[in-house]
Amino acid sequence: MKPQVYMMLQDDPFKCTAAKLAKFRIAEPVKFIRKDAIVLNPFSETLLTKSDAGIASSVCAVDCSWERADDVAKHQKVFSAGIGRRLPTVLAANPTNYAKLGKLSSAEALAGALYILGDRQTAAEIMNKFKWGHTFLELNADLLEDYSNAETQEQMMQTEREYFPNLK
Repeated sequence: MKPQVYMMLQDDPFKCTAAKLAKFRIAEPVKFIRKDAIVLNPFSETLLTKSDAGIASSVCAVDCSWERADDVAKHQKVFSAGIGRRLPTVLAANPTNYAKLGKLSSAEALAGALYILGDRQTAAEIMNKFKWGHTFLELNADLLEDYSNAETQEQMMQTEREYFPNLK
């Protein structure tokens, strides 16, 4: 599965994880999202499952500021491109949002998605570019493993509810 980033250029370029992944050619920066790409969309009703690996050749993170994510979703067509999937809930390990539910950097979102889709090697390669990257995989080790074993949307939702019973 090929990792991609659609960069909105809203964050500090020195702290931007997507820019670092593009610089090291771990993720391909794209100017448009193909119809057959999985787009990580935090507003999607459909959860990402390992079976999605069979319907796409790439997974794309939309790199935008969390403060502007609602506006991006409402006013941009970027989230309507491709195959929209929501990453199941995981804990952030980045220094800005450590241990916050779902408030991931683009690198964490891509690594989590790739892990669930079965590409653990690329997920590790992505996180190895960051001093705190190993923490993301360690913090979410059991969770990512259980998510990657879920076969259906229902199993994925059940796993998410078991780990996070207070989520809506």
